[in-house]
Amino acid sequence: MITPTKQLFNWQEPEVIAQGLIDTWGEAGFIWLDGDGSKRGRWVTMAVDPIDQICCRGLPNNEEASNPFEALRYLTPGHWTGWLSYEAGAWLEPCNPWKVDTMATLWIGSHDPVLKFDLAKQELWLEGCHQNRFQKVANWLKTNSRLKETCNKQNKTNEEKNSNGIPLDSWHWHTNRVEFTNNVNKIKNLIKKGDIFQANLTTCCSTSLGKQVLAIDLYQKLREYSPAPFSGIVVGAGQASNEAIISASPERFLKVLPTGQVEARPIKGTRPRRSDSLQDAAMAADLVCSTKDRAENVMIVDLLRNDLGRVCQPGSISVPQLVGLESYSHVHHLTSVVKGQLNKENTWLDLLKASWPGGSISGAPKLRACQRLYELEPTARGPYCGSVIHVTWNGTFDSNILIRSLMIQGKTLRANAGCGIVADSDANSEAQELNWKLMPLLKALQ
Repeated sequence: MITPTKQLFNWQEPEVIAQGLIDTWGEAGFIWLDGDGSKRGRWVTMAVDPIDQICCRGLPNNEEASNPFEALRYLTPGHWTGWLSYEAGAWLEPCNPWKVDTMATLWIGSHDPVLKFDLAKQELWLEGCHQNRFQKVANWLKTNSRLKETCNKQNKTNEEKNSNGIPLDSWHWHTNRVEFTNNVNKIKNLIKKGDIFQANLTTCCSTSLGKQVLAIDLYQKLREYSPAPFSGIVVGAGQASNEAIISASPERFLKVLPTGQVEARPIKGTRPRRSDSLQDAAMAADLVCSTKDRAENVMIVDLLRNDLGRVCQPGSISVPQLVGLESYSHVHHLTSVVKGQLNKENTWLDLLKASWPGGSISGAPKLRACQRLYELEPTARGPYCGSVIHVTWNGTFDSNILIRSLMIQGKTLRANAGCGIVADSDANSEAQELNWKLMPLLKALQ
């Protein structure tokens, strides 16, 4: 735990500062943990030009691979932000089959200084420990002319924005609708046989970025169209250069305070929003009253209670919110809250290992579900269904579940979506839910 220097500056909108930072220091290593102005999305964190970074790739059977969890164990005190991929589970459960993804399994950077935006109070803070770097960014923030230039760059014409759009018909689907519905029915048969209880079946689509497109430009479009409390962008650097994560995630995975208090917020259950208020309310009511969606959510709550119970004090685990309704710009969700208190000898890393991969994006029983998903999904998930992870100056750990997210590697852009399949799932309805989740991302980039 370290105590950074803090300084308050005149308010500037995050998107203005973001573009200015990239124009000055470049996009490599840029991080923007965004918020939507809600209680859980009040604070925005932003930084660029990391002072240190760690990159891990590959699976345990590869001689050149490295264990991401061991790398995380030796993080020095500071302010770290990065991503951890779904297939990092191979390092915890090597007997399960896992696909190999070409993106980094772990990329995480240490930034000093960092910018913090309080959206509620419209306050902009600079925090850091490295005096020279702190003063350099402080001087930059005081240079009003530069920020005005940045503002002007942000005011692009509609023609320029549209020229960078990605047409819907340019996406290649790695699993078509017929294949997806067939896989839903295969999972239902497995459930009927008692092999598993639930599995989160996903699909992927990809497209080529034909010209030089910055990750920040894509994220600006996404955040305008689909704001979310755990959204953001992480751009790799060094060994992960030309790789980036763009997320509009509404789901917290795990948060751990320095006191050892733990919170998880699993999401299961989705309905689309409607422009008509009565129709929208009917959609919300249908979700809340759905026995299928409630059962799906409760199963994941039980799984998470079990995961937390491996490293938390006996009797400390509670569920203060069970299947509560939460509404976002394009969908309604059912969200539960699970809390606990870490054992004194355990850390956030022990909790991460005990809970990886997340229950809401795998299934129950978790390892068997992961095995069945390996058999049914044609591509590796990579960072999708993994997490953006974040460790602050005082040791607070926070993470999201990388749903509603896009991944960039070189000229390739990937998008994914998934649905939780249970015994009474309807294959066509699940395919429609997939559309509710994925289309806002693709439409935002048109």
